[in-house]
Amino acid sequence: MASTSHPESPLDRPGDLIAALPAVLGFVPEKSIVVVTAADDEMGAILRADLADPRVPHLAEMAATAGAEAVIAVIVDDEGAGCPMCADEHRELAHELTVELARWGVELLAAHVVDVVAAGGTWVCADGCGASGRVEDPSASPVAAAAVLDGRRLYARRDELVEVVAVADPQRSAELAAMIEQAGPLDGDRAGALARSDIEHALACAEQLAAGTALRDEQTVRLARSLTDPRVRDTLYALAVGDRAGVAESLWADLSRRLPSPWRVEALVLLAFSAYARGDGPLAGISLDAALTCAPLHRMAGMLDQALQSGMRPEQIRELARTGYRLASQLGVRLPPRQAFGRRAG
Repeated sequence: MASTSHPESPLDRPGDLIAALPAVLGFVPEKSIVVVTAADDEMGAILRADLADPRVPHLAEMAATAGAEAVIAVIVDDEGAGCPMCADEHRELAHELTVELARWGVELLAAHVVDVVAAGGTWVCADGCGASGRVEDPSASPVAAAAVLDGRRLYARRDELVEVVAVADPQRSAELAAMIEQAGPLDGDRAGALARSDIEHALACAEQLAAGTALRDEQTVRLARSLTDPRVRDTLYALAVGDRAGVAESLWADLSRRLPSPWRVEALVLLAFSAYARGDGPLAGISLDAALTCAPLHRMAGMLDQALQSGMRPEQIRELARTGYRLASQLGVRLPPRQAFGRRAG
């Protein structure tokens, strides 16, 4: 698995490449296989799977879907670099990935095994070529610096990122479920004025939460029910590109942690869209995983997940918000003005 030579590309510097993974993934990978796609000598989509269930054919298909010309694999195993008995397992995994990628016309340039993604971690090549080295400091990675400047939080473990959208109090969520069910479903033919009122209510709730005041139960119940109205939900997607996007995103995160299934699904997808639009792929991915677990056939969640997996850029996703502004105009709702995204946001 010889790597091509591109002196200016971090793809040829395993220590730097591995150090950049936490900033790209949003957390420090452990017991994982990470597939770094590349095209035109530039890093593309990053795919990760648990080492216990690597789903190699799926990884290969997703890499091809992302437009990869080649990939580099990083096997993160704390028993890896210094474990002779593990070498065969890692070599077999790299070989399986080579075969599956070849089915899609994608080349595996290199496969590295690293014991820990941290400064001073040790990496070796998976095929026994003899190459090895040290991992650079992830906190000093240019990719990490860019992530921090973009306002992204980096997590020590994937579990910490998952907690951002996990239900915080199952018993309390069950109580809310009973209240929502008692209120009943919305009338499918209800007037546009009611949809407009619900959108304005969501905007007010976001500002209230931002001011430090928790939502009351009746507000939460109304939000949960109103998000089942496509006009309300689709209009609120526009908030992801408005100048109060952070305030709105905090509301979706709060609802994701407090609402029960199935009502939390729409909050999760709104959170995913907002995170994706500002370039936070890790949070978008975790939110979509949770949404698709609740509702595997959710159309918007599936579309965003496919876009994320294929490496679609945030600026392309932001174009979907135009529909929200158009609906708001039709309903007579004034939304926050669109914000100007810098180059790094895309």
